[in-house]
Amino acid sequence: MRFTIAFVVLSLLVAGFAHADTAAYQAQQLARYQKYAGAPVNDFPMVSMYQWQVVGPEQLVVWPTINTAYLLTVAKPCVRLQWTNGLMVTQQMSMKVTNKFDFVAFEHQRCKIDEIRPIDYKAMLKADKAEKAGKSAQD
Repeated sequence: MRFTIAFVVLSLLVAGFAHADTAAYQAQQLARYQKYAGAPVNDFPMVSMYQWQVVGPEQLVVWPTINTAYLLTVAKPCVRLQWTNGLMVTQQMSMKVTNKFDFVAFEHQRCKIDEIRPIDYKAMLKADKAEKAGKSAQD
């Protein structure tokens, strides 16, 4: 009996730490992408989604190509977006995602896209590379 209680308590503690680390990492990534995000736009071209990353409870980054990224903010409530393992971005207009008609869909939910901000992804990668080189030179 004591073993079971200890196991349950330990499991809850580990789950709490995992959640805190994930939330902290997502907040760090959101700040990183926001630093390079431009002014909001109404739409962006997308034939298919190359990659995506959730960076907050209402934010995700979508790559329609390897070097092009957009920071999307969805309307509340969008329950458990930060924990999803798979999603899709709808395209009501052919080969275009808009903040007027499209949604982020996952786990039987459709969250309306409120804001689209292009990310200067190449500049971000260049800055990351320069920062990494600077740290290597200091070591």
